[in-house]
Amino acid sequence: MRFPIVQTAVAAWSLFLTTSLAAPYRRNPFTILQKTTDHGVVFTLGNITYLADTKNPKAAIPTMANDLAVFHEGFSMPMTVIDANAVSKTGKSFEDIVENYLAADDVFTMDFLEAVCLTSSTGLPSVNSSVFSQLAAMDAKHVFMPAHLAEHHNHHKALSLHAMDGNVSLPPGPYLLSSTAGRLTFAPVYRLYEDSYRNFLYGAYEGSNGSYTPLDVTYPSFRYPAIPVPSRLYSWNDPRPFAGFRVAIKDLFDMKGLVTSGGSQAWAHINEPAMSNAPSIQRIIDLGGVLVGKYKLAQFASGAHPWDWQDEHYPFNPRGDGWLTCSSSSSGGGCSIAAYDWLDYAIGSDTGSSVRRPAAVSGTYGNRPSQGLMSLEQVLPLGGATDTAGVFSGDPHRWAYFAKHWYTPSLYQSTNTTGLSTLQVPDTNAFPKTILYPTDYLPLNNSAAEPILDNLISNMTSLFGMTVKRINFTATVDTASDPAVANITSLWRDTLRIINTYTQYTEVGAPLIAAWAALFDGRFPPIDPARREPWHTFNATAVNQQTYNEALRQKKAAVEWYESQFQYSTPESCSESVLLYDIGTGGLPSYREEELNNNPLATYADTKEEGAAIPGATICPLFGCADFTVPIGQVKYYSQVTFHTEYVPVTINMVVKRGCDFVLYNMIEKLADVGMLNAVQTGRTAF
Repeated sequence: MRFPIVQTAVAAWSLFLTTSLAAPYRRNPFTILQKTTDHGVVFTLGNITYLADTKNPKAAIPTMANDLAVFHEGFSMPMTVIDANAVSKTGKSFEDIVENYLAADDVFTMDFLEAVCLTSSTGLPSVNSSVFSQLAAMDAKHVFMPAHLAEHHNHHKALSLHAMDGNVSLPPGPYLLSSTAGRLTFAPVYRLYEDSYRNFLYGAYEGSNGSYTPLDVTYPSFRYPAIPVPSRLYSWNDPRPFAGFRVAIKDLFDMKGLVTSGGSQAWAHINEPAMSNAPSIQRIIDLGGVLVGKYKLAQFASGAHPWDWQDEHYPFNPRGDGWLTCSSSSSGGGCSIAAYDWLDYAIGSDTGSSVRRPAAVSGTYGNRPSQGLMSLEQVLPLGGATDTAGVFSGDPHRWAYFAKHWYTPSLYQSTNTTGLSTLQVPDTNAFPKTILYPTDYLPLNNSAAEPILDNLISNMTSLFGMTVKRINFTATVDTASDPAVANITSLWRDTLRIINTYTQYTEVGAPLIAAWAALFDGRFPPIDPARREPWHTFNATAVNQQTYNEALRQKKAAVEWYESQFQYSTPESCSESVLLYDIGTGGLPSYREEELNNNPLATYADTKEEGAAIPGATICPLFGCADFTVPIGQVKYYSQVTFHTEYVPVTINMVVKRGCDFVLYNMIEKLADVGMLNAVQTGRTAF
């Protein structure tokens, strides 16, 4: 898998290689800035800030009697653990190891070579003297090693060699060595990245017993959250498929030890930290993924406009002029992937459009999976039978890789929850034969963006031997003889409304209102406008268990029509067609500031297409299908903020029949293999 490369570190190391014997390397001073409330240590090495989890060290050894003078109580220094098995007979091999560390990791720097611990995963090999000469040239001060090695190399006067009684079993990488209570402890190190786009609620890291600790550290200028990112070297020898992947989590999903707020301070006030991880999140951890924090969302996944956020400050989109919308409700997820190279994935939920639209406006990859593909247990609900869990990524291959490992039959939802048939998900190349081009949803809003889509369609037809069929989706549904879809507008406005109202009000709204009233003399809780009036005026006569069950029956009938008459399986194709439409802005800017969207050269992010019976975003929430947002290019626009030419992403949505997710991922990977789809970059422009 591809990992970020720290170019400046590699360049510095290359320069060092040519001069290492001429003069010793001079590293940046180690400076402790503060202690965290959870007994961690924040320190700097040069202009990089780190956190060491000294409360939960990964290993400890007794301080030898002759070392007490150096490693006195409270002493700390940065250090690097290196597997001695990887060091061959020459110092050149040690150079190669350090160079590989620098190239593969954005946490490790040569400043961590102040001290080195030579450990062994398989036995205790010997080390050639040239290794110690190389360490001395790197200005290392202390080397820890098993006693039988130290006794053979105590003649290296430039180094202080320390014998260990036994072997330290730790993965390679940077640590903070500390002396306390007669022991030397090895604490894991996290680089603290500045969340300058304010996409996170807070950073978090795993402590003891699998419980997560929120990081109470911010950068001083604008109080940006600091996000703790562990060294990728810790996962080098981990064979699990997600080893070292850094993942951000929407604050609807339970993480052990953290309060799930749903974006509401009131909800957080009445709830305790989660006692365990949501099964969907535990799956990521079990596969080796690393959770780095909770990101911002529209309160209770409401889909609120940017200007209607009250409890939290709306996140920033790095694209274009920096003033574009992040959409809702998984807004912090899409924008964080677009913003930060150090983040690999973000997990979100999609009920009405909450992964797909943020992916569209941030120019990233994001999916609404087939209904029922992932457990929503221990996830604050919106619509019990319409909620899904999706993932953001900036790279099509990595996106497909993650999804095909994350979605597993053991975590499929029960048919009692979805109200639909048992899910079958083949992983084949039974690709669609037809591209459906719905004229009530296309062409794209910006005529400059349409050639990008036309080029993609032309390439798809050539690569897969597809044919293009122009249809009017609304007319197709309106002329259907099946009563299940005779009134699709009612299915959208009434059936989905009941499903998307009842579960959340029952499990979140009513408990919050009752608890708040009991605590505060009958008062209604302070929540954002998107939920305030609907919950205050909730009509239990119209929305109740009986009407919910009827809505599920109507939805199931609609899905059965869709899968038999519109997108269906054939012996050659999991889904005979792939439907293309645009859930984004069609190549126009959509701003976080309401008034700027009242401009013919801008648009609101969630408008219903003129002439269409339902929004394109609603097709799969209603019919259970799989809907993926895919970035395909970018176009210019003149910013009403910077008064300068900027670029806005262009995306397209690909829709296939329920259960054909992996087939669509396989198709997307083939498009990426031949350069028709590409990884996006972070920052102002996606390409």
